[in-house]
Amino acid sequence: MTTKPHKDTALVKFLDRRILEMKPKTQSEMAFEAGFKNANVLSMIRSGAAKLPLDRVPALAKAIDCDPAHLLRLALDQTVGSTSAAAIVEILGSPVTVNERGWLDEIRDASEGGDPRVTTRSRTTLRGIFGK
Repeated sequence: MTTKPHKDTALVKFLDRRILEMKPKTQSEMAFEAGFKNANVLSMIRSGAAKLPLDRVPALAKAIDCDPAHLLRLALDQTVGSTSAAAIVEILGSPVTVNERGWLDEIRDASEGGDPRVTTRSRTTLRGIFGK
């Protein structure tokens, strides 16, 4: 049995990188801003020993200066097997970040409010933008 069941999740990797980028702000300051009474809770999440509680996503996103929808998506992915997380995604879909909304707005503008299907050509063009 592992003591860090979430250590390989995208959330842990993102949080580790983001905390390092936030210097000189300390991890304790970030934990306090996120509403954790004990800074060790953020350490446990960062190490993969604990999951990020969904109710802490907005405050932690603000504390680490990231898009809350992105952090929510990572937190939902971390809760594999959770019926609550599955229900949220089933009902609302995957959370959309501010940057992703910008892309959607451009697609809507370019298509003059149409509802364009993703075709092989459009998929290839879009993936080409990202070097895929």
